[in-house]
Amino acid sequence: MQLVADPGVFPPIPPSNLDDASAIVAHEWAAFGQVEEMKNHWDRPGWTPDTRAYYWMLTFPDAPALIDHARHCQSALRHLGLDDIKEDGLHLTLGRIGRVGEISQEQLDALAAAVSIRTPEAFTLHAIPLTASRGAVRYSVAPWTPILHLHAVLAAAGTSLGLPLRQPTSVLRPHLGIAYCNRRLSARTVRDAVRPLRDLAVAEVPVQHVRLVELRREGHSYQWETIHALALRWTEASVG
Repeated sequence: MQLVADPGVFPPIPPSNLDDASAIVAHEWAAFGQVEEMKNHWDRPGWTPDTRAYYWMLTFPDAPALIDHARHCQSALRHLGLDDIKEDGLHLTLGRIGRVGEISQEQLDALAAAVSIRTPEAFTLHAIPLTASRGAVRYSVAPWTPILHLHAVLAAAGTSLGLPLRQPTSVLRPHLGIAYCNRRLSARTVRDAVRPLRDLAVAEVPVQHVRLVELRREGHSYQWETIHALALRWTEASVG
């Protein structure tokens, strides 16, 4: 899978190896090292309390190891005054399909059916503590290849139905946030707080479903309703 540089995503330049956890972790930490000031995540043009949009996401309601790990990290960072992501809000965004009102239920059903025909394999994701971007504290994740493959399947299904994802697979930067920055904040302060947590163990997360959701914002949090939950294909190779 060929990724390209893009100044609109973070990190702008992809890592040299998409599956080696140490390479991904080092690359993302180095990228965050170039950030001088974090920004308010919620200052996002086009989003209002009334905005509703359809997204493909990975969610983790049945991942107790990840939830406990995230809680521990959030507790250690509480003095920063960030907006913690609640345990039922942990997610990995794969792509935006479009706004509610622009896409019919019949189109969503057809999209889910098209993805089901291609059913990608389930996989195990490693959530690796801890780094940050310009607007959030997050885990690095590895490997990237199964996520990119899943994204490519979703994108191809959408394109075939006239519902292309907003961003192509080539600029995807998989990550898993645990807290959003809610104001301008010194990135050095965040790095100093995050650095001790980088020695924590990795959390392993089985990924067995992809969800098509209707997403909204409520205050300083994201909420969603699942429209379709599609099971990924389980094989012996999915373990590990």
